Amino acid sequence: MGTRNLNYRIIIEKEKYQDGSPVFVAYCPTLGISDYGNTVESAKEHMHEAIQCHVEGLMKTGTEVPAPDPQDVFISQTEITVPKNIRLAF
Repeated sequence: MGTRNLNYRIIIEKEKYQDGSPVFVAYCPTLGISDYGNTVESAKEHMHEAIQCHVEGLMKTGTEVPAPDPQDVFISQTEITVPKNIRLAF
């Protein structure tokens, strides 16, 4: 039996623990799973393991595995300038 590669997009965001130390939360929108790490690299590694485990679980139960994400999608950010007194929702 052969193998194939499935690519799933993950998004990693920097957050803070209650003590103020950084934590990086990673999630995979296509699969609806998330994990975290103390560095970007560890969050990415944890997500790799979580995705592998999730897909293997789907296969064992005979559940369809979501199609991989297209590789021609780009996620970025942009910065704009606004007055300092702008009211932001939190």
